[in-house]
Amino acid sequence: MPAPSPAALTLSAPALADADKRWCERVTVTFRNTGGSPARSGTVTFATHVIGALGVDWATIESTQPLPAPIAGGTSRTRTYTVCVDSWRVPLGMHVDTRKVTATWT
Repeated sequence: MPAPSPAALTLSAPALADADKRWCERVTVTFRNTGGSPARSGTVTFATHVIGALGVDWATIESTQPLPAPIAGGTSRTRTYTVCVDSWRVPLGMHVDTRKVTATWT
């Protein structure tokens, strides 16, 4: 019997919602494992943009959180993360916008 194929995750586009602080955002992502083996552990990386009152993109801050592992082969899992940047980076009138989510897994 052949060995199952390795884990292969695809991520949905991030669904965003306001959090209780302007420097935080609730980010919901669905992780779909199209491989035959489970994704046992890993890291999710968020690219969060700091946006000024006039729409200027002032900075992109990356942060990481744990992957919601294990994710069995052929299944999916949805997780909502609270993603924050340092409060001093988001003065009054500015907000955050998480535009890209990536993951690494084993």
